[in-house]
Amino acid sequence: MSTFDVAGLNPPQAEAVQTLSGPLLVLAGAGTGKTRVVTFRIANLIKHGVSPDRILAVTFTNKAAGEMQDRVADLLGYKKQKRKRGQKGPPKPTISTFHAQCVKILREHAPALGFPATFAIYDRSDQESLARAILRELRLPNTALKPNDMLSIISGWKSASVFPEQAMSIASTDKEHFAASGYRRYQNGLRARGAMDFDDLLLQTEMLFSEHAEIRDREASKYDHVLVDEYQDTNGSQYRITKFLTEAHRNLCVVGDDDQSIYAWRGADVSHILSFSKDWPDAKVVWLEDNYRSTGAILEMANTLIDFNTVRHDKVLKPYRPSGKRPRIVQHKDEQAEAETVVREIKHLIDNEHIQPKDISILFRTNEQPRLFETELRKHDVPYVMLGSQSFFDRREVRDIVAYLKWINQPDDEISLLRVINTPARGLSNKSVRMLIDRAVAKGIPVWQVMNDPESVADLTPAALRGIDQLKQLLGDVQQRLSNETMREGLETLLQRTAYADEIARLYDQPDERESRMASIGEVANAVAAYEDKNEEPDLSGFLSDIALAGREMGSEKDKLAMKNAVWLLTMHAAKGLEFPVVYMVGMEDGILPHSRTLKGGLDEDIAEERRLCYVGITRAQDQLTMSLALTRRKWGKPRPTKPSMFLYEITGQADNPNKYRKRKQGAPRS
Repeated sequence: MSTFDVAGLNPPQAEAVQTLSGPLLVLAGAGTGKTRVVTFRIANLIKHGVSPDRILAVTFTNKAAGEMQDRVADLLGYKKQKRKRGQKGPPKPTISTFHAQCVKILREHAPALGFPATFAIYDRSDQESLARAILRELRLPNTALKPNDMLSIISGWKSASVFPEQAMSIASTDKEHFAASGYRRYQNGLRARGAMDFDDLLLQTEMLFSEHAEIRDREASKYDHVLVDEYQDTNGSQYRITKFLTEAHRNLCVVGDDDQSIYAWRGADVSHILSFSKDWPDAKVVWLEDNYRSTGAILEMANTLIDFNTVRHDKVLKPYRPSGKRPRIVQHKDEQAEAETVVREIKHLIDNEHIQPKDISILFRTNEQPRLFETELRKHDVPYVMLGSQSFFDRREVRDIVAYLKWINQPDDEISLLRVINTPARGLSNKSVRMLIDRAVAKGIPVWQVMNDPESVADLTPAALRGIDQLKQLLGDVQQRLSNETMREGLETLLQRTAYADEIARLYDQPDERESRMASIGEVANAVAAYEDKNEEPDLSGFLSDIALAGREMGSEKDKLAMKNAVWLLTMHAAKGLEFPVVYMVGMEDGILPHSRTLKGGLDEDIAEERRLCYVGITRAQDQLTMSLALTRRKWGKPRPTKPSMFLYEITGQADNPNKYRKRKQGAPRS
């Protein structure tokens, strides 16, 4: 076996790599070479005589696990060789995601929990079918609890290791009490079907280890060393599973950064990395603070911001690179001007400074923000890809409203008509719609013409005939409003006549989801208002042509997007783990970042997570960073004044840092 040289590592990296036993916490700040340290350490353990198959490393994505496996193989000089079927290769370390490792354990031991070893793993569609059956058993009205609501609540409980027998005692709302009633039935239903859902893979493994000591000890004895990547993102089950696997040998290395803990909404608990030294009092702590990604000027801004968080490991990113350009904070009169200016600058960078589109990103806090930027990028023929959310114009509620507008503009547009013909429900059942389509095909005319022919619809049900009359009335009312008044007023009429807000309320009972869906409809109103303001003779055809330019053909996978030479549009949550030479962080306003829900709640820990999210955005930038805000922003078509993000005041030294006056509560002390 060939050896490898650690001379290329900096002193803290080398210290982490050469610490071969006992509990070890590697605090790896943004851009400090975390993956390099993990892979070098695995290779060094093997070099010092640890059998590769006695090493377990877990992370959060299959891609990260695959990259680690490849890097370790390269470091050790392993060659990929084709093997005959059944022929075993040399032993390798187990490098896996948490969920994949749990499946491996459960395939062997699930019968101890009453599941077959060949248990099925239910996807969301399977879960919804079971949830619907449970709700029918409970005889709950559809308005009380929907399948998606029940599944979301149960998923939250499972992430917190709350079992069915505990759920009723902690339920606080009517929906949670209903969900608690269904939780036990849901789990029994899974068991009866020999199935687990995605959350169960963790929860059932935790239960297995808790209730069956002999199985826990057998699984733990398979490994002499365990490494956990992105430790700040672990939830309760992952934390306890890790402890179960390492308590005997105590050779646990965790790598992560509490300053980049941004996933509390999906169960991640930052206290795990903050309290590591309390869990393992003899733990060694190594601080990786040499940042190889960003310029000194960018890191100065990041360090200033994150220092406002009072509960954190006290670390400071140190620049390896020169100071570079000072990050900019730019104000715009409104969100339209913000989008136009940012895209104009990007166009200049591409055309005149020869920066590749793929080296530029626009980062957003919310899924509603990209719409204007998509439109401007298309207008200027700048290629772009979307990551972290659907394209604005691909969202269900936006597609519905745009389909209505297309049909109103051209009633014979059959695709648009069929999308909205019974949305919201107006008595036109699938059977009635099928009859209309068949008659249109037979006569060779559009469906709308069939619907306007009394003889062709005479045998439809009374409910279907009422639905057709409602559509005729809607078309006439909106077209009249568009002809005599403004497009904004025409859209208002459309939303009122269809009662689309009631449809949103019917479909989505969770306040956050409903708020997000309504915000998307509000963005359509903003788009109409902005179009009218920009055009001397605005009309519906022109508006529809404009927004057609904002369509997308991109997928959502990072690997596919990375292959395209295009500007990246992505949320700050999705940006974690990525880096770009040029970064624009847009919408830096209170209510966007930090989010309005956080400001309403007012909890220090929620503000701290929003601050960490801002920190993650800043540390994505390698060379140039621009933070922008709009002084007014449209809400339901009307401009409203905004307030600059509190984080901008902190970054620029205009906010008082509480850490100057009180001792910080932190994790591991400096050695």
